[in-house]
Amino acid sequence: MDSANAAGRLGELAPELRAALLAWGQAHGRHQIPWKLTPTGAPASPGEQLDPYPIWVAEVMLQQTQVQVVLPYWRRWMAAFPSVEALAAAGEHDVLMLWQGLGYYSRARRLHQGARQLLGQPFPRDLEGWLVLPGIGRSTAGSILSSAFDLPFAILDGNVKRVLARLTRSPRPPARVLAGFWQLSELVLDPRRPREFNQALMDLGSSLCTPRHPSCGTCPWQGSCAAYAAGDPAHYPVKDASKPLPFQVIGVGVVLNAAGQVLIDQRLNEGLLGGMWEFPGGKQESGEAIEATIRRELVEELAIEVAVGEELISLEHAYSHKRLRFVVHLCRWLSGEPQPLASQQVRWVDPQDLGAYPFPAANAKIIAALLERLQPGERVPSA
Repeated sequence: MDSANAAGRLGELAPELRAALLAWGQAHGRHQIPWKLTPTGAPASPGEQLDPYPIWVAEVMLQQTQVQVVLPYWRRWMAAFPSVEALAAAGEHDVLMLWQGLGYYSRARRLHQGARQLLGQPFPRDLEGWLVLPGIGRSTAGSILSSAFDLPFAILDGNVKRVLARLTRSPRPPARVLAGFWQLSELVLDPRRPREFNQALMDLGSSLCTPRHPSCGTCPWQGSCAAYAAGDPAHYPVKDASKPLPFQVIGVGVVLNAAGQVLIDQRLNEGLLGGMWEFPGGKQESGEAIEATIRRELVEELAIEVAVGEELISLEHAYSHKRLRFVVHLCRWLSGEPQPLASQQVRWVDPQDLGAYPFPAANAKIIAALLERLQPGERVPSA
C-alpha cells in the first residue's frame, strides 16, 4: 500500500483504532512504569502533569535498551541524581559510573550536558525546546511531551514503526519513508488522551506485535491490519538486505609494574564509549602477531615499552556496527613514562581499585580474569 493510500485509510479508521487500542491498553498495558506515576504511585489522570526530569532520563536510557534492563539503572540514577540540579552539579566520572553496563555511553554524557543546559530554566513544552538538547530526537521529544504533559505529540520508535508497517503493509523499509511513517503516527494519535495512547501503542508493539511471532489472535487492531489480512504479518516491516558486520581483532595489554599496579587510560569523549576507562591496545594489522600488535599499540598510544607475556583471556563482543575479538595478554612494563597520546589521561591503579572506574561492558570479564589471576599474595606475573 502506498503512503497516500495508507494515510487516507488510517484517517478513516483512526477513531475506531484509537478506541480499540485505548480499551486494550486499559486492560493489558503497563500501568506501573515508575517514571509515569504520580508522587503517590498512582497512574496520572488525563491532563495531569508529571515531573519531566525522570521521564527524560528514562527515555534517554530506553534508546537502544529495553524497559526491564533500564529499570534498575533508572532507580540507581534517580537515587544519585534526583533532579536536574543534582545531575548538573555531578562530575562526569560519577555520571559514567552510574551508567556503567548500560552501553552507548554517549547517552550519559549528553544527559549530563543537557542538565547543565536546562539548569535554571523551565522544561520545554514544545518539540523545538527539546530538540536543541543533546541526544534528543523527534520521537524521544514526543514521548517526553506526551508522557509528562499529556500533550498530543506522536512517537516513532522501533515498536511503533513495526506496528504501523504491519497495519498498512508498507512495501518499503520505514527508514526509507520516515516522513510517511510520521504522518501515520500523527494520524492515529488520540489528541485527547495522547499519554495513554502512546503508551498503549508501545505496549502493543512490545507484547503482541513482536518482531518474529506476533500474537495476532489477541491484537485489538487485527481487523484493520493489512498484513494480517494478507496472511504475512511477520514479513513486515520490510528490511533492506543486511550487510555482514565487519570483524576486527583487538590486541589488549594488561600492563603491570613492579608494584603490582595496572595501567589504564581514559578514552577521548568522542564516540559511543567516550570518557570510559579501558586497558590499552588496538587493532591487529594484517599478518601481524597479536604480541606484536600489543607492543606496537602501547608504543603508539602510551610511549611505553613492555614485555608481552601470557594470554589472560580472549573474548568476543558485538556492537551494532561491528564485531570485535579482544585478545588480552599480561604485560610487564619495561620503560617509558606513560603518556596519553591517544587518550585523555593514563593512570596506574591497584587492581582491587578497578571497580572505582567506569569501564565498557567488555572489560568486566578482563577485570575478573585479572583479579582471579592475581590472587592475594601472588607476585606480578613475569613476562
